[in-house]
Amino acid sequence: MEFPKINHNVKTNTLDMIRFWVLALFVGIGGGLSAVSFRLGLEELQAWLYGVPHVNVLHSYANSVPWYLIVGLPIIGGLVVGIILHRFTDDGRVRSVADVIEGAAIKDGRIEHKEGWASAMASLITLSSGGSSGREGPVVHLAAVIASWISHKAKVNGVTGRDLMGCAAAAAVSASFNAPIAGALFAMEVVMRHFAIRSFAPIVIASVSGTVINRLWFGDVTEFTIPQANMLEFYVELPAFAILGLCSGIVATIFMMALYRADDWGGFVQKTLRIPRWIRPMVAGAMLGVLALFFPHIIGVGYETTSAALTGQLVFHEAVVFAVLKAVAVTITIAGRMGGGVFSPSLMLGALTGLTFGYIAVSVFPEVSGGEPLYALAGMGAVAAAVLGSPISTIMIIFEMTGDWQTGLAVMLAVSLSTAVAASVNHKSFFLAQLSRRNVQIAAGPQAYLLHMFQVRKIMRPLEECEQLDKDALWEMVSSGHGIRAESTLGDALPQFEGQGCEWLPVIEVNTADGPPNIIGVLFLVDSLKAYNRALAATAKEEHS
Repeated sequence: MEFPKINHNVKTNTLDMIRFWVLALFVGIGGGLSAVSFRLGLEELQAWLYGVPHVNVLHSYANSVPWYLIVGLPIIGGLVVGIILHRFTDDGRVRSVADVIEGAAIKDGRIEHKEGWASAMASLITLSSGGSSGREGPVVHLAAVIASWISHKAKVNGVTGRDLMGCAAAAAVSASFNAPIAGALFAMEVVMRHFAIRSFAPIVIASVSGTVINRLWFGDVTEFTIPQANMLEFYVELPAFAILGLCSGIVATIFMMALYRADDWGGFVQKTLRIPRWIRPMVAGAMLGVLALFFPHIIGVGYETTSAALTGQLVFHEAVVFAVLKAVAVTITIAGRMGGGVFSPSLMLGALTGLTFGYIAVSVFPEVSGGEPLYALAGMGAVAAAVLGSPISTIMIIFEMTGDWQTGLAVMLAVSLSTAVAASVNHKSFFLAQLSRRNVQIAAGPQAYLLHMFQVRKIMRPLEECEQLDKDALWEMVSSGHGIRAESTLGDALPQFEGQGCEWLPVIEVNTADGPPNIIGVLFLVDSLKAYNRALAATAKEEHS
């Protein structure tokens, strides 16, 4: 009798899967602790600096805060942020969610550690001292730094490293909003940018872990308290939410374009006036301080104003003015390279947009309207989804905060139309546009960004292995400008192959002195295509596993 052979790979794969899930649990705990620690640190530091009992009532107590603190704290905070970023980053730029997406896509789930910790500290100081941005983005990046460190220590491969990066994002978002389903979906929708079965279980483990950490400290409560009196006359009122979605898409588009233009303008002014990069955040802080002296609601994350909008405590003109000024303040903060994210500002801007629209809708059709707060809720989701490029997870965040499917349907309609409008104009979410402005084309798909994963140095053949090639011919190609540098990528090499119709390119290394370059190897077209094909196959396998 012949016994079946034992598949020893089954045991090995099972152990690898268990190890992977344990790492996901550690990442989830780390992400949850990051979110809780950042929030507690922000609350304590901001309350101490401004002398108020709690940051959520900062705007209400602003009249009791001395004017010189309101003006001076953002200036001092900007100076400290500028020094930190100048000392610990090579470009003076705060790392954010966009860097997490880049790390997951083309860096095997790794991001910079030193720069990441410096960015977290810069964002904490920015938000505590009067900067106008969000805390969720820094928390996601901080959790990703922990995931990257764990990936490095555990020596995991690129696929596992990317999945752990998604676990970090899931835990951070879940802990921030007490919304585990939305956190898991955000990780797959925004960071991973695919819904692979292989990564689903570990991401859910991390998301649940982050939520548990949050609930152990803050209890089972959501960030916002939503009125329960919202009644939606479903068939009659849906067209109004469709119009709100279109308006929210326009608002999100204008907001994103303002952020891009302000950053360009800030860079132009800095270069023209030769302002040191560590001074730039302080200049932005001075502008914010003057603005906050008259409109203190722009200070910090702004959840107090968001809650007021969701509960209908603001009148029409307040909603309009606060929305415009918050957008201006966030633009100054981001363009000034101060730190923080755009998640919370998008929620606040959306809630104010929805409330403004709600006042108009209710005044026109008072007998069928569900009330202004319901429009504020839908607007909050619509603007945030369009800015972040996360319609599915944003809808789920709203549903987890309300538990009302009828309200959820109205939000779904507004979100879907807002994202369609924003995508038709910008073609990218805010995060992907940030990467595109740095010439990292993640939005184009793996067929575009995978080319930039491979350095020519790692694919070329050493010169001693290319004896069949004429050395004089190689030097002639270099002299005519047809060589490629060793630090370049396949994204730079393949266009040269196509344009010149050649089968190989000499690889050069430029000397630090003024001497001629050295030919250190040869890059063959066949080797380049093989590496690219293997990367495409591995990506397809990961996304469909």
